Amino acid sequence: MPPRPQPSFSPRRRWKIGFDVFLRTLFVLAVVVMVNYLGAQFFHRFYLSSQTRVGLSSRTLSVLQSLTNSVAVTLYYDTKDEDNFYPDIMALLNEYRAANPKITIRTVDYVMDAGEAEKVKEKYNLSGTEAKDLVIFDSHGRIKIVPGDALVQTTLEQIPDEKERQFRRKPVAFNGEMTFTSMLLALQNPQPLKAYFLQGDGEPSINDSGNFGYLKFATVLAQNYIAVTNLELSGNSDLPMDCNLLIIAAPAIALAPNELQKISDYLAQGGRLFVLFNYASVKEPTGLEPLLQQWGVNVVDDVVKDPKNTMTGQDIKVRHFAQHPVVNSLAQFSLQMILPRPVEKVDWQNPPANPPEVTELAFSGPDSTLENDPAAAPRSYPLIAAVEQKPVAGISHPRGATRIIVAGDSIFLGNYYIEGGANRDFLGDAANWLLDRATLLQGIGPRPVTEYRLLMTQQQQVNVRWLLIGALPGAILLLGGIVWLVRRK
Repeated sequence: MPPRPQPSFSPRRRWKIGFDVFLRTLFVLAVVVMVNYLGAQFFHRFYLSSQTRVGLSSRTLSVLQSLTNSVAVTLYYDTKDEDNFYPDIMALLNEYRAANPKITIRTVDYVMDAGEAEKVKEKYNLSGTEAKDLVIFDSHGRIKIVPGDALVQTTLEQIPDEKERQFRRKPVAFNGEMTFTSMLLALQNPQPLKAYFLQGDGEPSINDSGNFGYLKFATVLAQNYIAVTNLELSGNSDLPMDCNLLIIAAPAIALAPNELQKISDYLAQGGRLFVLFNYASVKEPTGLEPLLQQWGVNVVDDVVKDPKNTMTGQDIKVRHFAQHPVVNSLAQFSLQMILPRPVEKVDWQNPPANPPEVTELAFSGPDSTLENDPAAAPRSYPLIAAVEQKPVAGISHPRGATRIIVAGDSIFLGNYYIEGGANRDFLGDAANWLLDRATLLQGIGPRPVTEYRLLMTQQQQVNVRWLLIGALPGAILLLGGIVWLVRRK
């Protein structure tokens, strides 16, 4: 009989292999556990390019850290639409959820899932065909709805066309973080803080969308959850007790004595004031100048020129800042101011008791001059100042501690120039400092959108089509024919 074949693996070898597999598996699991532990303790997100970066600002992180209630976010979107920024919105909200797990996110595609879309429309009272591409924030029945169109700033761009002029809307900035953080603020606070915008003396309007209007100014305050209302101080009307912030922007005529007295009384009670002058007030004093001198601020009757930091000869790129919560976030940026007046700290020979603390915040370059005093030696001039006066111990004011910000220019926060430099961020930081909201003193600006798009005329498209369909395949065939002839020889 032929000998019986020996088994390939003896029992001893099988046990050895099994034990080896067990140890290797155990080692792999141990490595996975250690990697997860180290990742949870020390990992920080990184981004491969600026185009994919969705890192949140410190202001947003502060808001998220203070969020205690759960928030359900519903993206009511057509997820297949390539132009509605859905991937960017989803990526940004994922960062919010990573920073605070109390935020939950779901997507309802109203094109692909009509049944679920009807439930969302019924729950949030959405009606009509215009109810699409929405971001819905829901915190225990408190609801805020953001239209997708409000998240993207666009500009008109001409499309190359040989027959007629055509235009398309080109995205230039994404405002998702600005809007979402303001929605979270609105959900956390039952009532917004109240700001009053002085009218009746030629000031610009918060409803004006023109270049020098203040519609965007009001929008930035709204994004910081500050409600803005017009106010006239004529007659017997006083500043309302719910006035958390008084804004006076570029009055064209002098304020009446009774208006100035009401403002003075408001500051003495611990009020908050934001004053914006402009170059026209050099020849037309507003009456606010002597009032501010009592608070340690001197608004000089002149205009600053900075030839080494200008683009048009009238603007100044402000790059020098003091150490102060209002401007700390602007250290790497610049403001763009237009013909600003100097705003200096008063050098008191005999300071009053409990003098206010005055800080000069922003400065022109060292080669600056004054328009009406060309003989003065070039130097740096302060253009913005902040004032704070805390109540004397044992004495309380009905409105708290007095805070004032005085800027030598008003145009830089108008609709046209507010997008220049870090002007928008300065406004947010200034308002939040005046209102004593320290956690919100890191501004959130729009994220620029880098778009890569090839625009061609119809003739150029025809040429490319012939190149791809005819020339390239023909060249390959010709090259193949030449190779065949050479080898045939």
